[in-house]
Amino acid sequence: MPELPEVETTRRGTAPHVRGRVIEAVTVRNRQLRWPVPRGLAKTLIGQRIRDVDRRGKYLLFRLDEGTLILHLGMSGSLRIVAAGTAHEKHDHVDIDFDNRICLRFRDPRRFGSIHYTREDPCRHPLLASLGPEPLDDGFDGEYLHARSRNRKQAVKTFLMDSRVVTGVGNIYASEALFLAGIHPKRPAGRISLQRYRALADAAKLVLTLAIEKGGTTLRDFTSGEGNPGYFRQELNVYDRESEDCRLCGSTVRQMRIGQRSSYYCSRCQT
Repeated sequence: MPELPEVETTRRGTAPHVRGRVIEAVTVRNRQLRWPVPRGLAKTLIGQRIRDVDRRGKYLLFRLDEGTLILHLGMSGSLRIVAAGTAHEKHDHVDIDFDNRICLRFRDPRRFGSIHYTREDPCRHPLLASLGPEPLDDGFDGEYLHARSRNRKQAVKTFLMDSRVVTGVGNIYASEALFLAGIHPKRPAGRISLQRYRALADAAKLVLTLAIEKGGTTLRDFTSGEGNPGYFRQELNVYDRESEDCRLCGSTVRQMRIGQRSSYYCSRCQT
């Protein structure tokens, strides 16, 4: 599933092409995504100008003259910039054509993505209202994590992936941040010291920043708006490296299931 770095990469790749442009046509080939694409979306969007493209957690926010288009990539979704009139393929569900003859194309083979429109503050939308702070903002730090974790018995990895605690830290980057901080992913969140949470917050910021610089992580089918894969996979220390040598100590990287998700760790480096 695309995580924060992949969504931010998509934002940076698409924004220069659509910012300031007027929507001339909208084609919805398949409304049946995770939630149905709003009826009348074309009538709502045509003639509006995209003022800016923002991100909130894993959601892209296309700021329009009169509202906001909210888009989530789901598990396999991507946005592509193509020339208007480019032949579509089977899983290309929505096209938005602009006055500069380019098309923003939403592709989603598994159809777990979604598209929404609101005229209100998008941060009050039901999908965004309960999201925690952005992990790259100043408000996210060790003190915050320590305070939120008190008396929690859940595994720290599950805690870190809770979007109500912090938004956008998914499975890949939670595993990598915990490795850099030297914390075992199954350790109870409420039994971790302030000092170690400071290390974890710093590690999360570092791994997310590096991933964004590399264009995200491509494990299967993620590509940027220009169709480029993410190159952070080569930098992964533990994720998807079961039975390989730890890059720090040489022991074997292990895998376990935590909260129905695959978790990767080094039993020697992480305690």
